[in-house]
Amino acid sequence: MRSRRWWQLWLVVPALLAVGTPVQAHLMNTGFGPFYDGLTHPFVTPEDLLPVVAVTLLAGLRGAQCGRWVLFVLPWAWLSGMMVGLVIIPPGSASWLTCGLTIALGALVAADQKLPLPMVVGLAMVLGLAHGWMNSAGLAQAQSGALSMVGIISALFGIVALLAGPVVALHAAWARVVVRVAGSWITAIGLLMLGWTVRAANG
Repeated sequence: MRSRRWWQLWLVVPALLAVGTPVQAHLMNTGFGPFYDGLTHPFVTPEDLLPVVAVTLLAGLRGAQCGRWVLFVLPWAWLSGMMVGLVIIPPGSASWLTCGLTIALGALVAADQKLPLPMVVGLAMVLGLAHGWMNSAGLAQAQSGALSMVGIISALFGIVALLAGPVVALHAAWARVVVRVAGSWITAIGLLMLGWTVRAANG
């Protein structure tokens, strides 16, 4: 009976996470200043959090060296993307890119693809540059500066550091299956986000 309840919970969680508004660039106003606005941003923005979790799981499945590379490459690529966005203003909506990265990264985790280190690092770099660039629109709207950027990359560093380590330590086959199931959920949520975006675009 208890196991049945757990499976029901596992099925409900992705659906709840997928419910929301269309993808938008924004910064949450915490009232504690720009650093904390940036620090909380990834945690309250599923379109940013989900692909970050996915690339972290992918790196963790590939081992400690891959996890360490992503730990440093992702935040710096994100910061670089935000700085580029201050010069080259991103388009009003790039939801297709966000959804596409989420779907692709989740699918790679679900398939447990044995990608080489440079490819995983390259995916982390593309993710960081793309999402950092899109985040710059929210920074401009909130008139936030360097402190918000530092807050965002600090949050990203913390997410990767706290999540990649436990995944690297997984050796049991069933534990890796759990990670792969998480990847399939991320893919499913990305598809739902894409469907919601298309629906919103079509009126």
